[in-house]
Amino acid sequence: MAKTLTLKFKNQQFQTDAARAVTDAFHGQRNQTMQEFTHDMGRTNGQTDAFDMVGFRNNPLTITSGQVLENIRQTQMAVQLKPSETIDLDDLRLTIEMETGTGKTYTYIKTMFELNKLYGWSKFIVVVPSIAIREGVSRSFEIMSEHFAAEYNKRITAFVYDSKQLTKIDQFASDAGMQVMIINTQAFAARGEDARRIYMRLDAFRSRKPIDVIAATNPILIIDEPQSVLGADKKNATREKLREFKPLFTLLYSATHRAGDIVNMVYRLDAMDAYNKKLVKKISVKGINQTGTTATNGYLYLESILLSEGNPRARIGFDKRGASGVRQVMQTVGDGFDIYQQSGELEEYAGGYRIESIDGFERSIRLLNGTVLYEGDMVGRTAVPRRQAARHVRLR
Repeated sequence: MAKTLTLKFKNQQFQTDAARAVTDAFHGQRNQTMQEFTHDMGRTNGQTDAFDMVGFRNNPLTITSGQVLENIRQTQMAVQLKPSETIDLDDLRLTIEMETGTGKTYTYIKTMFELNKLYGWSKFIVVVPSIAIREGVSRSFEIMSEHFAAEYNKRITAFVYDSKQLTKIDQFASDAGMQVMIINTQAFAARGEDARRIYMRLDAFRSRKPIDVIAATNPILIIDEPQSVLGADKKNATREKLREFKPLFTLLYSATHRAGDIVNMVYRLDAMDAYNKKLVKKISVKGINQTGTTATNGYLYLESILLSEGNPRARIGFDKRGASGVRQVMQTVGDGFDIYQQSGELEEYAGGYRIESIDGFERSIRLLNGTVLYEGDMVGRTAVPRRQAARHVRLR
C-alpha cells in the first residue's frame, strides 16, 4: 500500500516577487466585496424556474488604462524589462516568465490569493494545453491546499471542468468564495461534440449555455504554457474561443513564451537567473551506466525524447516488479504515464511519479511531484558519466 505523501512548502522570495509584479499592475484598484448579479437558473420542461439565485462576479477595474499602464511600466523599469508603450483594457494580458522547475503552479496559485486579498477578485480559470497537465494542476491545488489555508486563513475551491458534470459551474457562479475552474483546451476549442457542449443550450443544464454562466462571472484567466495553449497561428480556434470567457484580464505563465505572445512582461526568471539564485544546479550527465537494482531509491532515467507528427513521447528507464523479482526496464511512454502503477506499485514510486508533461522543445519530462528530467538525466542512482553535457535540474 502506498504511503500518504505529506509535502511542506515554504515561501520563497522570487515567488513572492512574481506575485507582486502582477498585483502591482492594479495599484489603486478599490478592494471591494464581490459584485452581485442575478444568476439565471434556467428553465425546466420549458418553464422558467420560480426563482433565480444571487451570483457573484469579479468587480470591474476602477482605475484607468493610464494608471494601469503606469503601474506596469514602473514594475518593468525596476527590473530592467522593456516598458510597455500601450495597453488595451478590453484585452489586458500580463506575461510572467519562470524557468522550468521553479514552481510556476505554486506561484500563480499564490498570485490568486494575493489578488483576492488586495482587490477582492475571486473567480479564476486555469487553462492548460492537455488532459495530463490538467490533472497535474488539479493535484497541485489539492496538495497545496493546507499550506495556503494556513498562510491566508482562506480556502480556494478548485474543480476540473467536465461537460457531463455541469452542476459545479452553478457553484462557481453562485459561491462568493474563491473559485477556480481548471480546463484543458480540448474541452472548448476542439471539433468534437464534448467541446461544442460548452456553447450549446443543454436540457441537462436547464436550457442554458455553460459558457454564458461562466462568462457572467468575468473571470481572471491563467494560461499555463501559452505557447502550447495558443499555438503559433494568431487566428486559431483557441485564441478566438478564449474571448468568449469575457475575462477581466489574462495572465500568461511559461518558461518558453513565443516571441509574438510576449506582451506586458512584468516578471522574468530565466535559466541564468534561476541558476544564480541557486534555484537549480548544473550537473554533467549525458549517457550513463547503471549497476545494481534495489528498488529503494526511486530510480528514473530519461534516455531520449522522441518526436513525430503527433505528441512527443519519452523513452525512460525505471524499476519494475515481475514474477522473477525487480528488474530495470526501458519503455517508450506518453503524457500521463503512471510509473507507480506500471512498476507493479513499487513503494519507491508512490510520491507523484506520474508524467505530467513531455516537452519536445526542451527535450524534458515533468513529473507530478515537480521533478524535471532532461535527456540523459537520472534520479535515484549514482551515475557514471560517459559524455558531458551541461544541464539544469530542479533542486530538491
